[in-house]
Amino acid sequence: MFWREPGTVRSKLIVMAIATTFFTLLAAFAAMIAYDLRSFRDYLVSDVITQADVVASVTAPALTFNDATTAQQSLAVLRVRPQILAGAIYTASGERFATYTHRPELAEPFPARPGQIGYRISGNELEVFHNVIDHGERVGTVYLRARYGLGERFANYAKILGVVLLGALVVAALVARKLQSGITRPLEAVTNVARQVMQRRDFTLRVPGNNTGEIGVLVAAFNDMLAEIGRRSHALQEANLTLEHEMQVRQRAEDALLLADRRKDEFLATLAHELRNPLAPIRTGLDILRIRSGDAEATRRATDIMERQLRQMVRLVDDLLDVSRINTGKFAIKTGRVELKAVVNDALEVVRPYIELHGHELEIDLPDRPVFLNGDATRLAQILSNLLNNAAKYTNRGGRVRLSGKVEDKVLTLRVIDNGIGIEPHMLSQVFEMFVQVDSTLERTNAGLGVGLSLARRLVELHGGTIEAHSAGAGKGSEFIVKLPIVVDPEPPAKPTPAAFISAETYRILLADDNVDFVNSIGALLSAMGHSVVITHNGPDALTAAARFCPDYAFLDIGLPGMSGYDLARGIRRLSCGATTLLIAVTGWGQEKDRQLAFEAGFDHHMVKPVRFEQIEEILSNRALIKKVRT
Repeated sequence: MFWREPGTVRSKLIVMAIATTFFTLLAAFAAMIAYDLRSFRDYLVSDVITQADVVASVTAPALTFNDATTAQQSLAVLRVRPQILAGAIYTASGERFATYTHRPELAEPFPARPGQIGYRISGNELEVFHNVIDHGERVGTVYLRARYGLGERFANYAKILGVVLLGALVVAALVARKLQSGITRPLEAVTNVARQVMQRRDFTLRVPGNNTGEIGVLVAAFNDMLAEIGRRSHALQEANLTLEHEMQVRQRAEDALLLADRRKDEFLATLAHELRNPLAPIRTGLDILRIRSGDAEATRRATDIMERQLRQMVRLVDDLLDVSRINTGKFAIKTGRVELKAVVNDALEVVRPYIELHGHELEIDLPDRPVFLNGDATRLAQILSNLLNNAAKYTNRGGRVRLSGKVEDKVLTLRVIDNGIGIEPHMLSQVFEMFVQVDSTLERTNAGLGVGLSLARRLVELHGGTIEAHSAGAGKGSEFIVKLPIVVDPEPPAKPTPAAFISAETYRILLADDNVDFVNSIGALLSAMGHSVVITHNGPDALTAAARFCPDYAFLDIGLPGMSGYDLARGIRRLSCGATTLLIAVTGWGQEKDRQLAFEAGFDHHMVKPVRFEQIEEILSNRALIKKVRT
């Protein structure tokens, strides 16, 4: 409007004041930012290069002595420099040696290999590569990535310009105040309302007044615009809330599906492994019956092995069926008057062979007087057998398992205590969930399906009781406490004697497997064929035996206590006689990735349990063909 009315004094003054202020500030701002950006860039580059030089000086000894921990600690000092986004140390050969990142959410903030020495600016980031020199020799490269901050600098200058412009507008307002008040006051009211709307996001505000002419049209249009923006903002907020809620619901559903899918895969893989383990000695027992059918003692031992492993499979399937029945509401208990001693005896009958097999010492401490419960005798015994079996399973060979009972205020408190691997604090609230296992590493593959404790808890709850898990941490044992209502009081059972190992020695074949039934039955067959056999049940013992025995063949389980079969194979290969030993992996893990891992560890052959004795005979009779063949 002012440009169209150059003849009036008012328009000339306003145009002159605004134009002079605007162009002066614009020119000053352009010159200032040009100078400051160059100075800022030079300062930042110099500062980051200096920081890189300091890091290079500090980490040079760590690179020289291959001390990655010290190098990592040296890089961690960069946390006091928040403008440093990431840092890395590379060896002289270009391999990454140590890293640091200020923003862990970055997927890969480091180059795969060091770039050209110097710096470069990419977007809002500055990257510096600097040599690490030790005694005149280049031993590596320092990489630093820093925030360039160009946008922040512009924002700061914009704020300065805004303040200056605000001051200029104040001066212009004072000049305009001398002019006709009918122009400046309505415009000031519009400005104030606009500022309040921006600050408070309140679109119900309106410019007061009842102006006429062009100023009145401007005020009315501004108020109408605020009303329209208010309506659209409200509709947008409601749409955003609805969309956010739908996205949250969808994300929760996707997370639940992913978790269920992962647990399903883990359960199926573990189920296959747990079913193969008892099938292996059953298959071997059949081989014994076929080869040594006239040997009554061998036949009896093979029958015992097969019966024991069959009971284990039946127990596994029964647990799964019981959990399914409970989940579907089809499970019912037959309550009646049950004596505690009979329940304990039934439970011990189930778990005693397993406890003796692992060489554990079992202690029983129950009340002297009879204790009667109102419950299902079979299911109560199942609770105790699951807890005792769990204690024996997660306790290293030769450990202690204790069952104690005490009656207080018509409540029977049973405690199952072991000195096994213990439970991490964060796992205590999860051990009773379905398919959860405290230890699922290769070194302890007899961890089961993770249904025993879940089933025990549900059976206890069906009897009106409670069950809790306690542990001081990893390696400090665990304690399970069951509380059940009683009708009277108990009496202690006798301690079992530890089970003895069945071992055999006689040809240059090393057998290493923590499934005692399986390895002993295989050893018996091989010994009957005239071979010299050494049997071990954990990784360290197997490695020691291999160094002393120098076997021609080594049949190794992957999931050995103390050392996985992969590490054992690598250890045997490093022995002086290890290059000539034929290594065969005998395991329940049979996926393609498991076979590849076995071959990479140095195995010559991969056999999936249950193993037929004919397979072993074929390997023994075709040494030249099997050696180094990846099948």
